Amino acid sequence: MSQNSSADTLSRPLRIARKAFTALEHFLHVEAASGIVLLAAALIALVWANSPFAHSYHALWELPVTFGFGDFAFTKPLHFYVNDALMTVFFLVVGMEIRREIHDGALSDIRQATLPLAAAAGGVTVPAVIFLAVNQGSEAANGWAIPTATDIAFAVGVLALLGRSIPGSVRIFLLTLAIVDDIMAVLIIAVFYSSGLDYSGFALAAAGVVGVLAMRRVGIATAPAYVVPGAVVWTGLLISGVHPTLAGVILGLLAPVLPMRGRERVLVELSRATHDVNDVSSQEQGRHHADRIARPLQTLRVAQRELLPPVVRVQWALHPWVAYGIMPLFALANAGVTIDGIDLSQHGAQWVALGVAVALVAGKPLGVFGVTWVLVRLKLCRLPADMTWGGVGLIALLAGIGFTMSIFIATLAFSDDQVLNVAKQGILAGSFLAGAMGLMWGVFGARRTAD
Repeated sequence: MSQNSSADTLSRPLRIARKAFTALEHFLHVEAASGIVLLAAALIALVWANSPFAHSYHALWELPVTFGFGDFAFTKPLHFYVNDALMTVFFLVVGMEIRREIHDGALSDIRQATLPLAAAAGGVTVPAVIFLAVNQGSEAANGWAIPTATDIAFAVGVLALLGRSIPGSVRIFLLTLAIVDDIMAVLIIAVFYSSGLDYSGFALAAAGVVGVLAMRRVGIATAPAYVVPGAVVWTGLLISGVHPTLAGVILGLLAPVLPMRGRERVLVELSRATHDVNDVSSQEQGRHHADRIARPLQTLRVAQRELLPPVVRVQWALHPWVAYGIMPLFALANAGVTIDGIDLSQHGAQWVALGVAVALVAGKPLGVFGVTWVLVRLKLCRLPADMTWGGVGLIALLAGIGFTMSIFIATLAFSDDQVLNVAKQGILAGSFLAGAMGLMWGVFGARRTAD
C-alpha cells in the first residue's frame, strides 16, 4: 500500500512536468510561425534592396564592428557576424537535433531510417547533377551544392498550412529527410567549401573539444559554462580555414543525451518540493509566505530542468531564438538582391540562376521521389504507415524549398557579388515555385481524399 502511495506521489509531479514540457515542445515546433517570420524578413530585404534606400541596406551590412581589449582588436563587417557567428547557433541546434535523432529518434533504427536516408541522398545527388550539367565547364560549377539543401522551417510551414488532412507520417518523414539533408549539407561545407587549411587552427579547435569533454566528465551541466570552450573551437576552425559555423555542429553532437543526475533522485526531490508547496499554499497567507514558498519553488524549477537531458534542454532554450531571431536576421542580411543591377548576359549568369531554380523545382522532387519509388518497388523498403504515393509527392515537392541553407552555401561558393546575386535570384524563385507547387499539390490531394 505504501509503495503504491509513494509511486502515486512520484508520478503526479512527473505527469505535471511532462505536460508542461509537451506543451512547450509543441509551441517550439510550430514551424509555420517561424516560416512566416522568415518569409517576411526575406520580403523586407528584397524591397529594401530595390528601393530608393538601397544604399543604406548595403551600407548597414558592411558596417565594421570591432571587438577587442588592450592592443587586440577584431574588426569585421556586420555581415560577417551574422553569417559566421550567429549562424553558429543555428548549426548548434542542427547538431543537437541530429544527436537526438541518432540516439533515440528516426535515425536510431537503421530499418526505419533507410528510406528517408536514401531519399535524402537522391535529393542531394540529382539537383547537383542538374546544376553541373547546366553550368558545365564554367567557374559557376563551384556552386553545385547550392540546390541540394532543404529549408525545414519553410517546408514544415507549408505542410502546417495544409492542416490535419495530411497524415502525421508525412510530417515525420519530411522532418527525417530534412535532418539527413542537414547532415549532408554540413559534410559538403566541411569537405568542399573549406580552403587554405591551416592545421594550427585544428590544434586549437581540438583543445576546445577536449575542454568540453573534460567539463562533461566532471558533471558541469550549466550551458553558459560551455561558451568559452565553444568559442575556442569556433576560433580554431576560423583560423584553420574550415567554416567556423561548423563549430556549432561539433558542440551539438557532443551534447549529453542523458540527464546529468539520477532520475529517481530528481523525482524524489520533485515530489518533496511539490508537497512543500502544497503545505505552504494551504496555510493562511502571512508576511513570511513568500519566503517559505520560494525555496520549494526553486527546487521544483531545478528538478524539472534536470529531468531533461542537456541536449533537449538547450535545444528548447535556443530554438525560439534561432527560429524567430537568427534565421530571419540571416534572411534580412542575405536575401536583399538588387534586381535592376543584375546583368544576366555576363559570366553565364543566366545559367547560374536557371541551374539553381530548375535543380530545386525539378531536381529535388525527382531525386526524392525517384529513389523512394525504386526502393519500394524493389521491396528493399516500405512506405511508412498511412503514407500514400501522394504524400511522397508532397514531400518531394516541399524538399525543393532551399532558401536558408542554399543561400548560406551560395555565400561560400561565390566571391563575385554579381554571380552571388544571380544565384540568390535562382534560390528565391526556385524555393517560391517549389513551395507553391507543394501547397497546390497538398490542397488538391486533400480535396480528392475528402471526395
